[in-house]
Amino acid sequence: MGRRTWWLGVVWLVVLGLVLAACATPTPQVIKETVVVTKEVEKVVTKEIPTLTVIGPWAGAEMDQFTPVLAAAEEKLGIKVRYRIYRAEDLSQVLPPQFAAQQAPGDVIFMWEWWVRENAEHAVDLSDIWASEAEQFMLQPTPVDGKIYNVPYVLWVKPGFWYKKSFFEKNGLEPPTTWDEFIALLDKISAIPGVKKAIITGDGVGWPVGDIVEHFLITFGGPELQEDLIAGKVKFTDPQVRQIFAERLVPLLGTYFSDPVEWTQAIDLWWNEEYGLYFMGNWLTGMVEDPDDLGVFTLPGARGVVGGTDWAFVPKYSENVDAAKALIAFMISKEGMEIRVKQGGKLASRKDVSPNAYPPADRALAEALAQIENPAVPDLDDAVGGDWQRYFWDQMKLLWVKPDQLDTVLENLDARFPTQ
Repeated sequence: MGRRTWWLGVVWLVVLGLVLAACATPTPQVIKETVVVTKEVEKVVTKEIPTLTVIGPWAGAEMDQFTPVLAAAEEKLGIKVRYRIYRAEDLSQVLPPQFAAQQAPGDVIFMWEWWVRENAEHAVDLSDIWASEAEQFMLQPTPVDGKIYNVPYVLWVKPGFWYKKSFFEKNGLEPPTTWDEFIALLDKISAIPGVKKAIITGDGVGWPVGDIVEHFLITFGGPELQEDLIAGKVKFTDPQVRQIFAERLVPLLGTYFSDPVEWTQAIDLWWNEEYGLYFMGNWLTGMVEDPDDLGVFTLPGARGVVGGTDWAFVPKYSENVDAAKALIAFMISKEGMEIRVKQGGKLASRKDVSPNAYPPADRALAEALAQIENPAVPDLDDAVGGDWQRYFWDQMKLLWVKPDQLDTVLENLDARFPTQ
């Protein structure tokens, strides 16, 4: 009787073990499900923290001034941003085949406004983020079928001829107030030992030379002439236009202006005092060793200077449209713009940004521009755009090295000007 009880006890223990083992089999499934859930959570987190690609034209010092804005956006919006450098000239070749394949190299792209308007079918409607900001901006985008497809960023201006204050003080020079004083200044600079030419000419794809030309047109023809040239109401062979070239600009070429030099290299040559003056945009303040040593003057009598901005848009083929729109909204906000102008080299295009947001060199420029009647005259070649823009640059470079070709250059510009 005792042995049977013992045997039954053994059997019972075996059965109990099998039951417990059977009950334990779901445990690996639970662990497996937990792993799956964890992966799903990871996927959700990845979607909520997208990595955006921003494409802009800024390299070197200009890029260093822009990246703090992206860093602030990452922290505020909970996103990751990588920046890629493409000039608008290159993007005009890269984007069309990308868009044809319904792809985009970036989520936020800075490009010419006219180009985005012509390719609006590939861009995201930004009317909702622009509506609440529009009244604060000096520059307004042009709608396409009542919708806004790109928005302005910070303001750049091309105010005139820059000089080193220390160079002027050392050589007893003063900014001119009349045309005769301007010519006299160029003669004095040319006579300084070690100076190669009074003015160094920046170059690259051609826009620095074009900027000088536009400054002469605006000074001696007024902002109205610039706008009429853009609209095609006045031809380049018009007597008024030709007179400005023939009597004001061409006589200075070769005598006071240098041959074109790549514009960033030109900064070093000018800063080393091999040249006295340099015509460039206000981004120069962020590209020299000591911005406080900078001075600038317009051609005497100028009632306006070229001003503009870089235009941001979102391709409709972006995989992160909502996040890209949020990034643009931050960049054009007062907070985002104050971060940018604090770095130097650009001015706010918003009216509500205080002068205290600027470093000293840019603050002085902003105050000087307040004295000019039209501080943001449209850029001629940017406004016309298209193939003519590059042709304009090429013709201006030709004029610089062959001033005797003036009439041919003006006729060529008229012949290639786009018809409406």
